[in-house]
Amino acid sequence: MAQALLTAVVIGLLGLVTTTVFGLRGADISRHISFGIFSTMVTLLAHSMMMFYLIGKGKAVKDAMKEHAVAGDYHRRIAVARKPVFSIGTLAMAVTMTAAILGASVDTGVLPPMVHAMIAYGAIACNLAAAKIEITALMESSRIVDEVNRQL
Repeated sequence: MAQALLTAVVIGLLGLVTTTVFGLRGADISRHISFGIFSTMVTLLAHSMMMFYLIGKGKAVKDAMKEHAVAGDYHRRIAVARKPVFSIGTLAMAVTMTAAILGASVDTGVLPPMVHAMIAYGAIACNLAAAKIEITALMESSRIVDEVNRQL
């Protein structure tokens, strides 16, 4: 499951970069819009599913510890590992949505393209940072689950 979530995050990120390239070229605006909408949806799904997955991992560890009377701070460690994912993931989703919504304002001529572009660059940067933190959280939670499994 973790590999599928990471694949979705990477596909969303690559889609955002591709969308940016189409926007900078300016030749095929309909493709820019289509890729933008699709990439935004994939990105939102990937980050939100990542958060739910990490919540589920924490609950599974907590339940296993309780059921098998395993001592240790494993549940707390998973909570610490997943905590940064929620803040940076939420920020990445918010900036990505903002860029997509403001893209419609550019299309109607209400907003200059540069504003949309700067926010889109920020969305890519936030998504890169989120991907790095999500990878770290997944690796740490996997280590913790392995430790709990050895205790069982």
